[in-house]
Amino acid sequence: MTSIAWLPTASLAQLQKRAQLLALIRGFFAERQVLEVDTPTMASAGVTDVHLENFRTHFVGPGMANGLELYLQTSPEFHMKRMLAAGYGAIYQIAKAYRNEESGRLHNPEFTMLEWYRPGFDHHQLMDEMADLLQLVLHTDQPTRTTYQQVFNDILSVCPLTASLNTLRQAGLGLGADDLLARETDRDTILQLLFALGVEPNIGQTTPCFVYDFPASQAALARISPADTRVAERFEVYFKGIELANGFNELSDASEQRRRFERDNQERAARGLVTRPIDEYLLAALACGLPDCAGVALGIDRLVMLAVGAERLEQVIAFPVTRA
Repeated sequence: MTSIAWLPTASLAQLQKRAQLLALIRGFFAERQVLEVDTPTMASAGVTDVHLENFRTHFVGPGMANGLELYLQTSPEFHMKRMLAAGYGAIYQIAKAYRNEESGRLHNPEFTMLEWYRPGFDHHQLMDEMADLLQLVLHTDQPTRTTYQQVFNDILSVCPLTASLNTLRQAGLGLGADDLLARETDRDTILQLLFALGVEPNIGQTTPCFVYDFPASQAALARISPADTRVAERFEVYFKGIELANGFNELSDASEQRRRFERDNQERAARGLVTRPIDEYLLAALACGLPDCAGVALGIDRLVMLAVGAERLEQVIAFPVTRA
């Protein structure tokens, strides 16, 4: 270990700017009467999503013979939805979240997330509000919007909803993953590769870009569109090649949510991954009644990085995992 490894990686000036931006964000929600809340970062269940991995820890308390396995949360979503079902109304949170994945220029396994929910909003109305926040923080022009289907057609000249696997593979030739595309048989994995390598670098370069109506197979916790059941009412936000946010018109059907969790675990097992316990607290809350609402999660560290012109996350967080 070198003699300077104890030092923060972010300068005092950058952390002062970060603090100012956090205050600006809190003021934005205070003006709109959205309540700031605080929920646990450890819980009895993690996520079943095959693309996410929780960190785990073990609690040993008095009278607990076997202790309690706990999962560090990948977002505050499940707890916040329980608050929505309990009638707390519009809420937001600036929270620590944890994902057991790579670290690098845009990733740190511990990061700060802004998540908020708006009862009575759909995903289009939430995009309107997020556009206001992005313009306030990033000083950009009005963000652009496009559907997932349209952006694939515009950039890769292929329809992601109807094209065959071979046609999708052909559309991805030359993007840097030809061998992987040739071997891959899962449609969503191929679509995600095409999106990451072909679409993301070509959108949102001068102003943030919203992409919405993702394929229904990538719905996660979003509703399926009643106007077109091939797509989900989900959006993502990109700026200068960086994914900033992921939002949903939230699924409120407990039975359907259970089916999705179970399907995730089946896929995890098929891939040789450990299955995860299903969050029964969340399902009970949905069964009790989640109000019609839209929600979104935004990466604060990435937002600050873009706002101050930094190139790497370590420039806007004090201690990345390599110095934690």
